[in-house]
Amino acid sequence: MKQKIYTIGVATVAIVFAGAIFKVNHFPGAGVMLTAGLASLILLFLPLALINHFRSAESMKNLTLYIVTYVTCFVVFTAMLFKLQHWPYGGTLLSIALPFPYLIFLPVFIAVTSKDKNFNIYNTVFVLLLLALNSVFTGLLALNVTSDRVVDSYRLSQSYNKQEMVLTTFASDTKESAINTKIDEVIRTINECQTLILKVDGKTREQWKNEPGNIDRPDFRGTAANSLDDSGEPYAERLQKGLKELIELMAVTPGYELFAKNAPLIFNFRGDDPEWSKQVFNDFYAWVLIYLDGLEASLNTIKVTGPV
Repeated sequence: MKQKIYTIGVATVAIVFAGAIFKVNHFPGAGVMLTAGLASLILLFLPLALINHFRSAESMKNLTLYIVTYVTCFVVFTAMLFKLQHWPYGGTLLSIALPFPYLIFLPVFIAVTSKDKNFNIYNTVFVLLLLALNSVFTGLLALNVTSDRVVDSYRLSQSYNKQEMVLTTFASDTKESAINTKIDEVIRTINECQTLILKVDGKTREQWKNEPGNIDRPDFRGTAANSLDDSGEPYAERLQKGLKELIELMAVTPGYELFAKNAPLIFNFRGDDPEWSKQVFNDFYAWVLIYLDGLEASLNTIKVTGPV
């Protein structure tokens, strides 16, 4: 039994290590290896190792500690996997995983081991050091993953802004129409939203367009929504209403029906969802600005393209 557990453990560590190397170098297959490795660790190796150790101890008095140990490992490693894979609720799970060992595992560990007169105090010190290392690693994991994604997003915003500069030149020569008038109205709302949001950092839209990323606390959620709420004007609702009216207008305008049909994908928009504006503006501060850049570029593209 022990030989099988050791084999599974070595294989699991090898897969996780290889997945980590692939992830750092952005090689294909990194996500699959990390998922397989951590899933094997959580669902196969840890249960087998803990059960085997528990049986060899031939005592039921520490059963609670074994259960809490597994639950703690399950929570921590699952949160890491979700954060590494950028799956939904990864940040929430990581926020739970950070304090979990201290609030759940440590009290049980101390309560159980304090009753054992033969227990070595150095084991307790070792466990505390492991918990501290876990907190540092988990915190750095969150910072690094978020930072990498935000930096990559800045490059996307730069592309949007360059595209917008070119499209604006062509858009000035387009004919007046109900569609173009509505597009201009929605773009004005976008610009007003960005102006208010950037006031948090004392930045202007021109500064953001010239150098996306020059903002403080880019990964703070709710900053954009709070900025708009503090203005006293329903800019988020106005943007949602404007996009919905534009899509409805395109649906009945010859040549724009295809744009209207694909609007949810083009604009990443759910017109009938009352929570859409809240979800958009409660995202990371930087990603709200980047989304608005992309939305403006898409609107200018439709304006320049005209009916098809």
